[in-house]
Amino acid sequence: MVMVSNPRKLNGVILTENMFGDILSDESSVIPGSLGLLPSASLAGAPSQTSTCSGLYEPIHGSAPDIAGQGIANPIGTILSAAMLLRYSLGMEREALAIENAVRKVLDAEDIGGSGFRTKDLGGDKTTTEIGAEIAKVLKTLL
Repeated sequence: MVMVSNPRKLNGVILTENMFGDILSDESSVIPGSLGLLPSASLAGAPSQTSTCSGLYEPIHGSAPDIAGQGIANPIGTILSAAMLLRYSLGMEREALAIENAVRKVLDAEDIGGSGFRTKDLGGDKTTTEIGAEIAKVLKTLL
């Protein structure tokens, strides 16, 4: 219930075994609006402000074979997984924040200074490449 009623209370962390974690991550995708937005990590330990840990990073949506090659997959979960890698395994907090802020700016509406970009899963018409290129463009201004 907490995941649905107050997801911030979990601070983005749910510890579970693999199959139950898969179920919860699929269900939790309704909070931001799409599976394509969510990163994930399987960590070998508990990172802290002073220590890093090894991990496997990937978007929760998997390979999406039903849309492979169509250029409509949302790359944001993959990009945010890279931000998690920078933060938790490499200790590069500034760079991780820059990626997250670039993603946020690309998704933000134009009337508040964002790009307003959306892939098909979010009701938009931008391609995988267009979203990735826009995030890279914004990221260059933040680093």
